[in-house]
Amino acid sequence: MRIAAGMPGAKRARRLSLIAAIGIGAIAFTGCSAINEQSTTKIKVVSDGVDANVGSLELRNVLVISQGSDAPGRVLGTFYNTSDSDATLTISGDQGSQTEVTVKPGVPLVLNGASDKAILSTVTAAPGATEVLQLRGSGATTDSTSLTVPVLDGTLAEYKDMLPTAKATP
Repeated sequence: MRIAAGMPGAKRARRLSLIAAIGIGAIAFTGCSAINEQSTTKIKVVSDGVDANVGSLELRNVLVISQGSDAPGRVLGTFYNTSDSDATLTISGDQGSQTEVTVKPGVPLVLNGASDKAILSTVTAAPGATEVLQLRGSGATTDSTSLTVPVLDGTLAEYKDMLPTAKATP
């Protein structure tokens, strides 16, 4: 056998079988990605709110903070205007309550409860449920859509100070 191993034909056969084994292994390891969808191509929202686009407005992490059903609700999220002029977004709740925000071009509008007044007078859904908001643009965007957003309360510490209070009636 030792004599046969030293022959040039035997080395060539070993090399070819090694190359074939590497090729088969490469096909076996990459075959899964050829028939399965790549998970890195899917965009997932990893936040409490939801995302949407309304014309030139990009809405990110939109949600409502409320103490309960039939109570006021504060709209939170980040809005970005990709157009060259101001865009106004009217946000309407289920019972006709509405609020309006103006988004300047190129500057994100962050509704975080500290400086905004985006409050719906009444939210139908209880915390833990979802509320359907009607979104209507004017100015740079005239598109409209509906968006189902989660309703949260002050159970989570980051939202405790953002709960809107009911306005005193005269």
